[in-house]
Amino acid sequence: MSTKIETATYASSIDNERAPSSLTLKSTTELVGRFLIAGLFLLSGMGKITAYTATAGYMASVGVPGGVLPLVIATEVLGSLAIILGWKTRIVSFLLAGFTLLTGFLFHTNFADQMQMIMFMKNVSIAGAFLLLTVNGAGPLSLDNKSR
Repeated sequence: MSTKIETATYASSIDNERAPSSLTLKSTTELVGRFLIAGLFLLSGMGKITAYTATAGYMASVGVPGGVLPLVIATEVLGSLAIILGWKTRIVSFLLAGFTLLTGFLFHTNFADQMQMIMFMKNVSIAGAFLLLTVNGAGPLSLDNKSR
């Protein structure tokens, strides 16, 4: 009695069905995913611009100098635009993963407060998504793909 086990990898089954000039579910989903994860940072960066003084005050209240706020805003706005457009995705997503973990450790470690614990875990999860982008890249609907 013999049992044959057939296996197929996800990537090979998707790649075999992909037509070079057509949009596929995979490539479209990669674009939407990049937009969804980066949209959070774009909105957050824009919010910091409109509430600059309050944000600098909040940062100072946890021991982070308000003088780094322009760098934070640039990181969030420019980093999110790079991810949405798929430009230098592997590098930018790796840097944003680190940024996201750093902000989680600086601002959301009061685990006695359930909301702070949830915010910390959100940051960890987002960093995980950025690390997946670091490994897999932006996909075919990206500036990275156009420059190849």
